[in-house]
Amino acid sequence: MVVDGKIEEGTPSGDQQKSKKALKKEAKDAAKAAKKEERKSLSASQQQEGDGEDYSADLYGQLPLIQSAVVLKREFVDIKQLEPSLADTTVWVRGRLHTSRAKGKQCFAVVRQQQCTVQCLVAVNQTISKQMVKFASNITKESVVDVEAVVSKVGSKIESCTQKNVELHVIRIFTVSAAKSQLPLQIEDASRPIKDEEDAEGLNIRVNQDTRLDNRVLDLRTPANQAIFRLEAGVCKLFRDILTDKGFVEIHTPKIIPAASEGGANVFTVSYFKGSAYLAQSPQLYKQMAIAADFDKVFTVGAVFRAEDSNTHRHLTEFVGLDLEMSFKYHYHEALDTIGDTFTQIFKGLRDKYAHEIATVGQQFPVEPFTFLDPPLRLEFPTAIAMLREAGVEIGDEDDLSTPDEKLLGRLIKAKYDTDFYILDKYPLAVRPFYTMPDPSDKKKSNSYDIFMRGEEIMSGAQRIHDPELLIERATHHGIDLEKIKSYIDSFRFGCPPHAGGGIGLERVVMLYLGLDNIRKTSMFPRDPKRTTPMFNVGCITIFHTFRFGIAAHDGADIDIQESTRIQIVLYAIKTKKLMKNTYKPVNKIIIIWLGVEAFTFLYSQHKILYPITLINYAMVSPPCKNELSVPVEESFILIKIKTKDCKKLH
Repeated sequence: MVVDGKIEEGTPSGDQQKSKKALKKEAKDAAKAAKKEERKSLSASQQQEGDGEDYSADLYGQLPLIQSAVVLKREFVDIKQLEPSLADTTVWVRGRLHTSRAKGKQCFAVVRQQQCTVQCLVAVNQTISKQMVKFASNITKESVVDVEAVVSKVGSKIESCTQKNVELHVIRIFTVSAAKSQLPLQIEDASRPIKDEEDAEGLNIRVNQDTRLDNRVLDLRTPANQAIFRLEAGVCKLFRDILTDKGFVEIHTPKIIPAASEGGANVFTVSYFKGSAYLAQSPQLYKQMAIAADFDKVFTVGAVFRAEDSNTHRHLTEFVGLDLEMSFKYHYHEALDTIGDTFTQIFKGLRDKYAHEIATVGQQFPVEPFTFLDPPLRLEFPTAIAMLREAGVEIGDEDDLSTPDEKLLGRLIKAKYDTDFYILDKYPLAVRPFYTMPDPSDKKKSNSYDIFMRGEEIMSGAQRIHDPELLIERATHHGIDLEKIKSYIDSFRFGCPPHAGGGIGLERVVMLYLGLDNIRKTSMFPRDPKRTTPMFNVGCITIFHTFRFGIAAHDGADIDIQESTRIQIVLYAIKTKKLMKNTYKPVNKIIIIWLGVEAFTFLYSQHKILYPITLINYAMVSPPCKNELSVPVEESFILIKIKTKDCKKLH
C-alpha cells in the first residue's frame, strides 16, 4: 500500500486482493483464448490455401459413364502380376477400393481384384494436391476405381495384402462406379475366418447365412468365395476334359419332360400350353436313349430340379448335375472302373492345378485335406451294413442308409482305410429306381452303386435295364404311367447295348472336397424350399389396387414373412370368410399370398374351400381384360380380401 508517497507492505483491500487460485485460473483462460485464436488463424489460413488453385484437378475425379463411346490406349495390369520385377514401372490397375485411411498429407488405400490386393499410396507432392488426397480418402468402399501408379518396392512386407513386396505410388485415380456408403455387409466381416468369427460373435460382427445370401453379390466378392467358384469351374472343366479324352460325347438333354423321370412324386409341375409337364429330376432317360442311338459314351452338364422339401445342409431344389452314361461289353464294373478313375483324375487335377484356391478357402474355412486312394476303395453294401452293425447301428439288410448312417460309415472307413472317397456296390433293389438292373444271382440286390465323399453321397448310379419287357415289368411295379414313358421304352425295342452310368451333384462334390458345412456355400445363387432370392421373393405379401377387371398396379412395399405366417393369414381369411370367390370381382384392395407346395397341400387337405387357385408371375404385366388374367404362368397364389393392418397384426 502507498502511504505518504511511499510503498509499504500491507494487505490489499477489496478488488485488489486476488488469491493464487484466481490468478492461476486467469492465466489458464488466457492460454486457452490464445490457442483458440491460433487455431482460428490456422483454419483460416488452411481454408484460404484450400480455396486456391487445385493443380491436380485433371488427375482425379469421377469418370463419365462408360457407354462404349471411346477407347483409351491404356495397358491395364492384373494385381496378381505386380511383383518387384516391375519396380519403377508405370501401370494402370482397375479394381475395387477395399479399404482406405487418411494420415496427414497422405492416404493409404488397398485396391482389390478378385482374390488379390495391393496397397496404394496417395501423397501430397509437386503434382498431387491436398484436394486429390482428400478425394482418394473419401472414395466409398467397394467402388470400382482406375489407378495409374508407379510400382515401388517396400522395405518390409505388407502382410495385409496378397502383393506383399510392392506398393503403388498413385499418379492418377478415378472412380469408375461408386458404391453407396452404407453397405449391408462388410467384406472384411464376410471374409473373417471361422475362429475369428467365433471370437467376434460377442461383438455382433458375424455375418449370418441369410444376410450373405440376401446380399449375394457382395458376399461373392470375398476371397474364399472367389476361390470356391473358380475351383467349381475347375471341376466342370476336368470332368469334361477327362471324359472327352476317354471318348465320351457331350450331349444336352431337355429339362421339360412329360413324366417324372425318377418315378417319384418329387417333381416341379409346370403349365405347358393346354397341359402339364415336369422339370427334369435327371437326364437319365435321355442319356439311355442316346446310348440306344449308338453314341456309346455320353455325358451332360446341366440343371437338375428336385421338389424335395428338405431344408438340410446338403439339399437344393435346383443344382448342377454332372451325368455320364456308357455302354459296356460284359459287366457293369467296366463303367464303374471308368467312373472311379474319372474321380481320381479330378481329385489329382484339383490338387495340382488349384492349390492356391484350396489354400484360400482353407484360410477362412480350415479343414483336414481331402484324401483318396488310387484305385478308389470299393465295398459291397452288405459289408457296409456289417460295419455299421458292429458300431451298434440297428439296420436291416434291405434298408437304405440314412444320413447319420452314411456319416458314421464315413468315419469308420476313414479310420480303417484312411480315405475320404469310396464306392458302395450292390444296393438293395427295393431302394433303387425302376430302370435299375436286378442282380442276376440275388433278386433282392441290384447292379447299382453309390459314391461317397467324407461320409456323404455324391453320386448314384447303376446298370440300366435295356430289355423293354423287363423295363415294363419294373416300371409297372413302381407305379409308372407306361403311356408317358412309351418313347423311352420303345427306344429299347430296336436293340440297345448293355450300359451303366450315374449322376453327380456338382455343388455337393465341391462342398465335400473343401470340407464346407453347407451346400449353399458352393451354389452361386442357391435355391431351396425357403429361398428363391435374390431376384424373386416367393415369400411376400404384395398389395395391389384393382381396376375394372382385376389386378393392376403395385401399391406398397413388399413385406417379407415366413411361410407359417402366410398360412396363418390364409386361415384367418377362411375364418372371417374373406377368401375371394371371384378373381375378377372389383375390390378396393386385395392381397396376393404365395404358398409353397407343402403349405398349399396342408391347407387344401384341411380346408378344401381354398379357391380360386391360379397361377401368376411375380412381376405384374398389363391389366387383364374381358375377364381374363393376362399374366404369365409362374407361382401358386391365393387371393384374399383382407385389411393390411390385419396382416401386420399377424406378421
